[in-house]
Amino acid sequence: MAKKFAVIGKDVSQSTSPQIHSFIAKQMGNDISYGRVSVPQEQFEGCIDKLLAEYDGMNVTIPYKLSIIPHLAGVYDDAAVFGAVNTVDCASRKGYNTDGMGFMLMLKNNGVQVNGRTALLLGAGGAGRSVAKKLADGGAQVFVYDMMKDNAIALSREFGGVTALSEVPVKDFDIIINATGVGMHRSVGVSPVGEDFIRGCKTAVDLIYVPAKSRFLEIAEGLGKQIINGSAMLFYQAYYSECYYFGVQPDDGQAKQLFESYCKEGSK
Repeated sequence: MAKKFAVIGKDVSQSTSPQIHSFIAKQMGNDISYGRVSVPQEQFEGCIDKLLAEYDGMNVTIPYKLSIIPHLAGVYDDAAVFGAVNTVDCASRKGYNTDGMGFMLMLKNNGVQVNGRTALLLGAGGAGRSVAKKLADGGAQVFVYDMMKDNAIALSREFGGVTALSEVPVKDFDIIINATGVGMHRSVGVSPVGEDFIRGCKTAVDLIYVPAKSRFLEIAEGLGKQIINGSAMLFYQAYYSECYYFGVQPDDGQAKQLFESYCKEGSK
């Protein structure tokens, strides 16, 4: 019998997780079904335990990567470090986080060097926390801005190599990462920062993957910057999630090969 999985978030109506996970599972010889579960924030606490009982595994996205933790038996690996969960094994109620691994593999496969670079991170939520820690561990000097200043401050106090900003400065950064969600759904066509802030960077990374080219990336591209959207990160974090679900040792080479095959075949 096929194992039952889903992505859960406030609005996952446009999520490509079902296609990605189904593709990966098939290539790895696993039989699954995969759906989307959109839950308004006011309903989350009342329905999450029931949902966890209905599925074999769930991938968690905005804005529930932190709020799901009290409903779990424990958090492990990167999730224990980041304090955010994007992958849940429902039978054991164990939470994991594959965002950071997916993000770093995306940078690696796009030729982006991290060690010794400066990075401006916009957003200190679940994905932002993962990105900040992995960048700092990789030798980058990370500056983080969040509209909720306390989130950025807490992040800087928790992780070495991370500095909280009270406002976004107009200065040069090697990499700018949008981890805010601004530019998707109702904010399509909006960039979290303007041209003046983007002009000094070398690489612009948007964790958003729908639309494929956000306004933030359009501006950066117009300025001649390297641009990367979140599609590869989404795929790679899904791959690492599948490894957790089925007890498989991940292989970065396999992940890259699968992503290249997906881009040619699975996304048709």
